[in-house]
Amino acid sequence: MRKTNLALVQFASDPMNIEGNADRAIAFIEEAGGQGADLVVFPELFLTGYDTDLIGEKYAELAQSAEGAIVRSLREAARRARVNVVAPMPLKLKGGAGVGNGAVILARDGSVAGTFNKVHLWEDERKHFVPGNGFAAIALDFGKLGVQICYDAGFPESSRTLALQGAELLVVPSAFSLPDKHRWDLYFPARALENTCFVAAVNGVGGQGAFELYGNNKVAGPRGELLLDGVMHEEAMQLVEIDLEENHNAAKSIPYLRDIRIDAYAYRA
Repeated sequence: MRKTNLALVQFASDPMNIEGNADRAIAFIEEAGGQGADLVVFPELFLTGYDTDLIGEKYAELAQSAEGAIVRSLREAARRARVNVVAPMPLKLKGGAGVGNGAVILARDGSVAGTFNKVHLWEDERKHFVPGNGFAAIALDFGKLGVQICYDAGFPESSRTLALQGAELLVVPSAFSLPDKHRWDLYFPARALENTCFVAAVNGVGGQGAFELYGNNKVAGPRGELLLDGVMHEEAMQLVEIDLEENHNAAKSIPYLRDIRIDAYAYRA
């Protein structure tokens, strides 16, 4: 068995209050570490809040560097709590290439294990962020992690690419609002079954109108079974234990990854 403990935070962001949101995130990280979590995941753009109408052009001003002070504070929290962390935020791209709707992935020792920049931008996000160019699985101490952000999960190729790279757990920090909940309910069991791997989706809470987020974190197992259907409209952290060995067991009887005809497709992992 390869038991892994996930801590998934339905975070209620205070719009544009980076320091306050970071402080509250650190408290969640410490709590998760104290409960034996291996990985803590926060929602899309949790550090600033998600609202392109309210925040808009200010995302560029609020963007953080992976080497900056806010990320250093999160790194130190991860090190103290001995837990891996996925921390989404507006992220300054290297070489002055703009701002991504990104995430910093922190290892248990407090080092930066990698970064990810959302590839498929949703509607007005295109006005404020530079899209990413690909997906790469990241090796952490419990296994290989694949990161997608929200709309990315609507493209099956994204998950399949990560699975073919050996990702054993896909995490999807998100900002889903109520009008799109039917998609939220469908995506993650489907992506898990298609790739015989665990999928954990983390949604924010709070906001107003088109940007009212409702939480309802999800975890799906490698046979498409729903393991977590989180509470609605409440800030909460759910701890879920999974066994990554179940991926291999499922793949024996549902051999999608073995039988896929990569040669028949235009894209490559």
